[in-house]
Amino acid sequence: MLDILHCWAILILAAASPTQEKELPALRVRTDGATPGYTLFAPLQSGSTFLIDLDGSVTHEWKTELSPGNAVYLLPSGNLLRCVRVEDNPPFRGGGIGGRLQELEADGSVVWDYSLATDVFHHHHDIEPLPNGNILAIVWERLSTSEAVKLGRDPEHIPENGWWVDAVLEIEPVRPDGGKIVWRWSSADHLIQDFSEEAGGYGEIPLHPERIDANVDHRDRPPETAAQRRAREEMERKMRALGYVGGDDDDDKVERPQGGRGGSDWMHTNSIDYHSGLDLIVLSVRSMNEVWVIDHSTSTEEAAGSSGGALGHGGDLVYRWGNSRNYGMQAPRQLFGQHDATWVAGQGGVVSLQMFNNGAGRPGEVSFSSVIEIELPFDEKTGFQRTEGEAYAPEAPAWIYTAPTKANFFSSFISGAQRLPSGNTLIASGSKGRLFEVTREGEIVWEFLNPHGGDRRIKRGGPPDRRDGPEDRDPGERRTDDREPRGGRPGDGGPPAPQGRRRGGGGPSRMAVGAMFRAIRISPEDPGIKALLGESD
Repeated sequence: MLDILHCWAILILAAASPTQEKELPALRVRTDGATPGYTLFAPLQSGSTFLIDLDGSVTHEWKTELSPGNAVYLLPSGNLLRCVRVEDNPPFRGGGIGGRLQELEADGSVVWDYSLATDVFHHHHDIEPLPNGNILAIVWERLSTSEAVKLGRDPEHIPENGWWVDAVLEIEPVRPDGGKIVWRWSSADHLIQDFSEEAGGYGEIPLHPERIDANVDHRDRPPETAAQRRAREEMERKMRALGYVGGDDDDDKVERPQGGRGGSDWMHTNSIDYHSGLDLIVLSVRSMNEVWVIDHSTSTEEAAGSSGGALGHGGDLVYRWGNSRNYGMQAPRQLFGQHDATWVAGQGGVVSLQMFNNGAGRPGEVSFSSVIEIELPFDEKTGFQRTEGEAYAPEAPAWIYTAPTKANFFSSFISGAQRLPSGNTLIASGSKGRLFEVTREGEIVWEFLNPHGGDRRIKRGGPPDRRDGPEDRDPGERRTDDREPRGGRPGDGGPPAPQGRRRGGGGPSRMAVGAMFRAIRISPEDPGIKALLGESD
């Protein structure tokens, strides 16, 4: 009788108590097929950067009082190179805002602290350490209305906050707090427009795919519908609340987080990667749904023109892919709000790119993300090839990863993917705080749900919840009863691939406390890992 009464008491107390959300385990999958190494990432809502092992245990943590802004890298010295968010630099208040670069020793001591936030330039999203010790940085370059008009921008599409063109700066660190700009490329030097014959860069858009249409963001596009506006404003509100955008919700000067039509940040370039063998840079330009390749072998003077450099085209685009309508072609659009375009070695020495294709605005009844690899039409002697009057090849990716039920893998913003030495791919579903490694056949061999974050409350952002997976979806993601299994996922196969990078990142989240910009797996043999963990050859 006592046992029966005891059971009834437990049931009554359980029914009377508030429901407690069940915490999910951080490490969900680990198999023998996982690529050895440590994973680096910086949660948006944390001042810390974490390095974890394959068991999900924290191997090292760099603690700071400053929020990430967004990318982080492990240097060969074992020091951490991180971007820091600077939000008090009007008029720059865009999504992915950074503005400050820091190098930290293992104990968190700052050995370099460089501000890249002025009234003309402001760093955002990403940086790229170079083999020579310099750093490439993406920056907004603010142009006034008169400067934009002189370049052929339609004055009706120049916001009060100015017109921001993206530029790339190469910085030579001068420790402890200085930097020397030794190379510069600006998209403003490579525009074309057919709006004003009196302005610079006037010409026929389809005849110049190497140049950027100054009015492409509003050309031949229908007005925003009421439903689209509501969805956009809700996404922007959440992204501001979580600190991805500088400024307050009621600040009418705050830039649209994702850039594009109607905003000063019309390009919203969100990643940069360097190919040391070819001396080329690839940029992911989200608002244009394209990736661009530029020649880094130029001088600063050549980078501002159309001649010089190893490929002979100066700073003009030597390759672009993803949305050929941007240069007057009609090939099917391939990219939808993509992030993290990176160089990978394709099969048989082919030069390839990999990117996280978020799927924002993808047509169809189901919203989903994918990771894709494309093989480039490149020859080291002749450069990039294109048939006149046609879009740049390829017509389709060489490899694609999606979930078997496509809607169950979707992160509409941030996120990334890294090709590992094993040929597997590490994927960061950024808005979910979910990391997983897949084989070329799509089998999950490692999966981790980030539990770290939440120690930094950004402005008025409320506490997000910790759920992830198919049950936790981005705004606008369509519900489905078909849930993604926790086992292997069949893929499309494709060519093997190469070494990855020593980089990770911190970025926004819709709901996940552990949301991150991206993450990176680092080999146990990496010099930075050996220096950090006190190992030696």
